[in-house]
Amino acid sequence: MGDKTMGVDYDIVIIGGGSGGLVIASAAAQLKAKVALVEKDRLGGDCLWYGCVPSKSLIHAARVAYEVKNSQRFGVHIHSPTLNFSQAIDHVKNVIAAIEPHDSPQRFEGLGVEVIFGSGQFINSHIFEVNGQKLKARAFVIATGSRPNIPNISGLKESGYLTNEEVFSLTDCSEFLAIIGAGPIGCELGQSFHRLGSQVTLINSHSHLLPKEDPEAADVIEKQFLQEGIKIIKNARADKVEMINGKKHLWANEEKVIVDEILVSTGRSPNVESLNLEAAGVEYDKKGIKVNEKLQTSNSKIYACGDVIGGYQFTHVAAHEAVTVITNALFFPVNKVSYEVIPWATFTDPELARVGLTEEQAKQRYGDAVHVLKQNFSEVDRAQAEGATQGFSKIIVKEDGEILGAHLVGKSAGELIHEIVLAMSHNLKVSALSGIHIYPTLSEVNSKAALLLKKRNFAQNKGLQNILSKFFAMMRSLG
Repeated sequence: MGDKTMGVDYDIVIIGGGSGGLVIASAAAQLKAKVALVEKDRLGGDCLWYGCVPSKSLIHAARVAYEVKNSQRFGVHIHSPTLNFSQAIDHVKNVIAAIEPHDSPQRFEGLGVEVIFGSGQFINSHIFEVNGQKLKARAFVIATGSRPNIPNISGLKESGYLTNEEVFSLTDCSEFLAIIGAGPIGCELGQSFHRLGSQVTLINSHSHLLPKEDPEAADVIEKQFLQEGIKIIKNARADKVEMINGKKHLWANEEKVIVDEILVSTGRSPNVESLNLEAAGVEYDKKGIKVNEKLQTSNSKIYACGDVIGGYQFTHVAAHEAVTVITNALFFPVNKVSYEVIPWATFTDPELARVGLTEEQAKQRYGDAVHVLKQNFSEVDRAQAEGATQGFSKIIVKEDGEILGAHLVGKSAGELIHEIVLAMSHNLKVSALSGIHIYPTLSEVNSKAALLLKKRNFAQNKGLQNILSKFFAMMRSLG
């Protein structure tokens, strides 16, 4: 079996049954390739069990709770609403159960995929062994994902902590909760737990929340958090945790926070340790497996995608990368993955969504040729009607209208950004966004922003203004 000349058993062997791995397995099988899918736990990956699906389900429950508690602003008075956290978690579990069949072993086996459960490793450059079975293939794909990164904080392990992998199994809502990390996961879960009954403290090592986002957009989220009563400790790192009288005492820059639970949300680490990548000649570092533009590793027959390669750690990006892998691994390695237009959203309330360059990045690259088109939701009639006037749409363009990036913060921002993504993907100018939009909808925030470039250009064109003034004066004189 170790001889390369003896042929192969599979067209492709996929290691990891998360988003990227499942997309590849499904497509390859439907293309009539012989496929093996290896997974050490459950199909569906972090997204189904610990990430996107449960978090957005909990966020929805929390948003309903918040709207009920604040319904009096719309003239709806509800006396003494009660929260049942365990029922909210039941909602999360029911959503997972409804979606899980789509990722079930039975579905993939029905497509012709051989699903193998177990932990395995490479024994050389062209054989992967699992449960004593040696798998040989024309190509391998590593899609093992990532796991929560746990910081080295004195006493944290001894006192106990939660990550996104445990938090959705809780049955009670902690009265006092500290969250270490104020990125997307920390902010989403922090607001949700606060709305469901916890007193939440966010420990933020930066000067503002969501440090990878547009600072002005992140400020809108921070203002909402403070308004709701979430405590934020900025420019602070957790130093030490001690368990005293059944409570966890957490020190951050000499400020002490006493809580029932600590949720750690400080980034992700790639799942590479158990794969024996050295034997396969696959290079990696602490950020993940190294790949080229075709998503090949240093072993050209082994590909990798998703969280395990670092970079953009989103379910939709893993699926995007999977499309490149399918073509290159099954046919010929000619396609290069493109990251030119990658959108993402943080599902706080209000939502924050982004695609392309930030204002600062654009100005560093193009200087004075950059224009920022900003439209507030407060000037959109539908937002006024729904009491959702927080935030704005900010579209960053060049002089000729080329869209360089966009940042939306406000209600449904994660939905509204997609027409900008479409325009960027097809190299359309920002003027394309100024076309007809249904009135009254929140989407007008984008069309109004797009019109700002035309208004600006007209305001600066004194020659055209003079010509038009003379033209209309002549037309009036002619009756």
